Amino acid sequence: KLYSAIPGLGKTLFHAWTDSCQLYNDNGNNNNNDNDMSAYSDLYVQCVGNAGVYRPTFIATLFFLISAIVSKSNPNLNKQAWPSKYGMYLLLVLISLFLPNEPIFTSFYLTLLRIGAMVFILIQQIILIDIAYNLNESWVENADYAESQEWGAGKIWLRLIVISSIGFYITSIIGIVLLYKYFTGCVENTIVITLTWIGIGIMTVIQLLGEEGSTLTTSVISVYSTYLAYSTVTKNPNGVCNPILGSDDISSIVIGLVLTMISLAWTGWSWTAQDRIENVNQMEVTASLNGIATTTTQVSQRNADNMNLDVPFLDPDQRPTTGLVVESNNDNDAIESNDNTTGSSSSGSSSSSLWKLNVVLALISCWIAASLTGWGSITGGVGEAGEHTAANPLVGRLNMAMIAFSQNIAICLYLWTLLAPKLFPDRDFA
Repeated sequence: KLYSAIPGLGKTLFHAWTDSCQLYNDNGNNNNNDNDMSAYSDLYVQCVGNAGVYRPTFIATLFFLISAIVSKSNPNLNKQAWPSKYGMYLLLVLISLFLPNEPIFTSFYLTLLRIGAMVFILIQQIILIDIAYNLNESWVENADYAESQEWGAGKIWLRLIVISSIGFYITSIIGIVLLYKYFTGCVENTIVITLTWIGIGIMTVIQLLGEEGSTLTTSVISVYSTYLAYSTVTKNPNGVCNPILGSDDISSIVIGLVLTMISLAWTGWSWTAQDRIENVNQMEVTASLNGIATTTTQVSQRNADNMNLDVPFLDPDQRPTTGLVVESNNDNDAIESNDNTTGSSSSGSSSSSLWKLNVVLALISCWIAASLTGWGSITGGVGEAGEHTAANPLVGRLNMAMIAFSQNIAICLYLWTLLAPKLFPDRDFA
């Protein structure tokens, strides 16, 4: 073993992880048996476990923040030397193992990850809205296409939208009922749960009475709001209204990580979607210029499709010139040059925004750390009345406030997307 080959390496590593956790060690172990973790209290073990999460996520957050700064100044650097970047990341993680918890991890990064996770809740809500909108639009388009091919064939897609929406709403209602059953008894928990179902009701009514939004999107946001309400009440340091205080909240961790994977997948896909669309359009233009799909029938069909019957018919001499001019090589060269310029411009625009992607990845790193460590809280122990207590109640209440604030902002943000087109009809909110 490496730590046994180098004198003092093992103790340096041990003390770097555990010295700041000694205040949670109420079993009287004074490092006489360092290797026996059963001799330590549960709070001490939680503190050490959290320290193991902070190190790789802190390095990941730092890595993406630096990448964001570099990409802002020179976007091309974001696509270069990735093997070296991987090696640098692993080297920094190795170095972080020997750094003490204080003040980098349990003070500075703990505060940073809470703020970053709170911001990511808002971004995650935007991602979920985008997913729901695109999914609803895709299913409606599939229904229209199937209906155009065969009468009644599009009903399956419309039923799928309705069934999914009902399923999400049922899940949200069951979640609210369970929260009332197991997490009431404290005023703060009751307020959080009540505001959640009131917000869900307001979102649903406004969406049903207007033309903006969709039932599927509203149902998705309802489930997400219920999850945030659950995350809020489970951070309550009062064991009277928090029955899972002091135990591992596996369900919250699993849901948080699943949402993280969905957010990562959608962020990566949507970030490159524009480039894929532009490539397809460029291929279609190139094929058209090369004489492919330019038969008389196809041209006539395009002219028929583009005919606007609301415009009066004009004499041939008075009609404006339309169509694609391909008479000379110079014209083709000009078109090709223009296409290349447009492609380069769109590619440059996409590359120039890579720093935003790195910022999102840094926030995701903070969210992962918050999900795995319960937002940095240390819970456990049993009070005189038999209820679970928190090692630092102030931390739990701070976490409650941050998650509840993010939830309310998320609900208000979605309500704004429903109300803004009505309040400002002259503005384009597309």
